[in-house]
Amino acid sequence: MKVAVVGATGMVGQVMLKVLAERNFPITQLIPVASERSVGKKIVFKDQEYTIFSMAEAIKARPDIAIFSAGGATSLEFAPQFAQVGTTVVDNSSAWRMDGTKKLIVPEINAAELTKDDKIIANPNCSTIQMVVALAPLHKKYKIKRLVISTYQSITGTGVKAVQQLENEYAGEKGLMAYPYPIHRNAIPACDVFQDNGYTKEEMKLVNETQKILNDNTIAVTATAVRIPVVGGHSEAINVEFEQDFDLQDVRNLLKESAGITLQDNPETNTYPMPIYAEGKNDVFVGRLRRDYSQPNTLNMWVVADNLRKGAATNAVQISEYLVEKELV
Repeated sequence: MKVAVVGATGMVGQVMLKVLAERNFPITQLIPVASERSVGKKIVFKDQEYTIFSMAEAIKARPDIAIFSAGGATSLEFAPQFAQVGTTVVDNSSAWRMDGTKKLIVPEINAAELTKDDKIIANPNCSTIQMVVALAPLHKKYKIKRLVISTYQSITGTGVKAVQQLENEYAGEKGLMAYPYPIHRNAIPACDVFQDNGYTKEEMKLVNETQKILNDNTIAVTATAVRIPVVGGHSEAINVEFEQDFDLQDVRNLLKESAGITLQDNPETNTYPMPIYAEGKNDVFVGRLRRDYSQPNTLNMWVVADNLRKGAATNAVQISEYLVEKELV
C-alpha cells in the first residue's frame, strides 16, 4: 500500500503521520509531500527517515491513497491529477465538500456510500465532524428538526501562526498576528471570513455539511462560531429540537453504545467533556445532557473533540482504513 501524505510538514499533516503510525495503517511505501521549499528535506515516521517529495514526483509514484491536508487551492489543482493516475484522494480541505459529485464522509455515519469509483473523497470540517458523530444516532431515532449551535474553537484550527500568536501574547512578546485582535484572554466571534449573509464561512459549513452528511436538507441549522484561547480541541453547545419526544436515559444509552463516542455526563461528580480531556484522543466526548424546558422535544448537549484528530487527521485515516478493508483501492 503506497500512501502519500500531502502537506506532511503542516500541523494536521504531522498529526496524520502520528495517527497512521498509532493505528498501524498498512503502508509499504510512505510518500510525504510538502511545498517546494521543503522538498528534499527529511521527516521521521516510525523511527525511519523519509525524504519529502515534490507534488510532481508524488503523482508519478502513483500512490494507492493520497491523504491531503494542504489547503483548498492545492487540493483543487492537484487532487484531480492524483485521481487521474488511479490514486484515491482523501481531502481534508473545504475544496470538494459541497461538490455534488463528491462524497462527504464520516465513517461512523456514511462510509457505506463509498465505491471504487470515488476517487476524490471529502473529509468534513472539524466542527461538523464532532457534532454529527454525536447527532447521527439521535437523528436516526428521533429525527432532528432544528439545531442551534455555539462553538468554542481551538486556535489550532487556524494553524501554527495562531499557536505562535497565543504563546507570544502569553509571554508578553510582540510577533506575527494570525487574528486581527489579541487572542490571549479574549474570545473572537469570527471563525473564517464573513459571507454576504452576515454569517462566517465556518458557520455556514456547519449548516451545509450537516445536511449533506445526514442526508437531510430539512434540518434547520443556525450557528455562531467563536475562537477561544484553547489548544486542546473544539467545544460545542448544541440545542437539538427533534420531531419526536425523547427519553433522556435512552439518549444516554444510545450515545454510550455508539462507535467513536465517550459519554462524560455526571453533574454530581462534575463529570463533563473538556478540551484538556479530548486533546490527543480520537473519540468525540459528549455530556451536559439535559432537556430544554423552554420548548417541546428539545435537548441541550455539550460536545468536545480534538479538532486535529477526529476533526481532521483521524477521520481521514479512518476513511482510508475503510477503503482498504473493503478493497476499494
